[in-house]
Amino acid sequence: MAEVLFVSKPVAPPWNDSSKNLVRDVAGHLRRHSPVVMGRAGQGCPIDGGRVETVYGAASAVGFAPSVRDNLGVLRHLMLGRSADLWHFFFAPNPKSSAASRFAGAIRRVPSVHTVCSVPAEGVAVRKLLFADATVVLSRFAYGRFREEGVAKGALRVIPPSVPPLAELTAVERQALRVKHHLPTDAPIWIYPGDLEFGGGAEIALQGFAAWGRPEAVLLMACRRKTPRADQALAGLVAKTKRWGIESQVHWVGETPAIHELLGLSDFVVMVNRSAYAKMDYPLVALESMCLARPVLVGAGTPSAELAEGGRAIVVETDGEALAAAIESLSTDQAACAELGAKARALAVTRFSPQEVAAAYELLYEEIHG
Repeated sequence: MAEVLFVSKPVAPPWNDSSKNLVRDVAGHLRRHSPVVMGRAGQGCPIDGGRVETVYGAASAVGFAPSVRDNLGVLRHLMLGRSADLWHFFFAPNPKSSAASRFAGAIRRVPSVHTVCSVPAEGVAVRKLLFADATVVLSRFAYGRFREEGVAKGALRVIPPSVPPLAELTAVERQALRVKHHLPTDAPIWIYPGDLEFGGGAEIALQGFAAWGRPEAVLLMACRRKTPRADQALAGLVAKTKRWGIESQVHWVGETPAIHELLGLSDFVVMVNRSAYAKMDYPLVALESMCLARPVLVGAGTPSAELAEGGRAIVVETDGEALAAAIESLSTDQAACAELGAKARALAVTRFSPQEVAAAYELLYEEIHG
């Protein structure tokens, strides 16, 4: 059975990073290949039937970006470590990582796949950053961007991300979760489970909530601090809630291990960002919300807009007034809301299932490696 080395951030808890979660799910559902994942000192292997290579130090991987020392450890392992039959890279392309991966592959002569976990910023010369035998993008949006920049059709594949199945909550369970989290049981609740620093989604959610003008409603801001800029961004947003008169209605949850419960108890999941920079094309939290049969609202002109095809999500122009209008329309039609949630769940548990996604990768491995 051919071995596949997954080159990524440490594949270990906490499971709060889309790229390493994708590695865990793909590696854990291979049937015709043996997975090898990168981990940190002292951890066990999170993949049944797989193997973990100690590449990272015990104190690494607490943030979202590996340190220089971590990256050097990865390169050292690629150059000197136990060989595998195929390498599968998971990262957003950047000049240093791409050059190092290209160099190691040329020296060791190992066939490779690169999954582009996040679309590069506008203006970045994508073609120069690609190095693998096959490059996988997660959305048609990314495929179109790469083709426009001259990447050959034969070098590209589109394989979506995956999401493990989550149980749809009953109305009674949702009410119980609201009580557990000290939230009103009979008021509309929005949740924005995105970044503070990138994409503008946090401010759009607050603007839309203020424009909606429901004094009984609650907005949960379940935002991660990805960079040192997060605290400054948070302070600016808090000041705006005061200016817009919604300070008491906004709950700053931050990063939380109870995110699935908060998604499940909410009425509307708001991910209306202006761009997908620094996040997965289809954010994992949006797919999880769809799996929970929640109505999800996404930004026009982004990869996430593809989730709305067939009435499975709502595409919204990226401003607060448009978001408020979309929520108002949904809130007055409970049947439409329920249908939206059901279609969202049906899509999440089929197209984005780990089994389906892993099977697509195995076909690609066999095409490249034989």
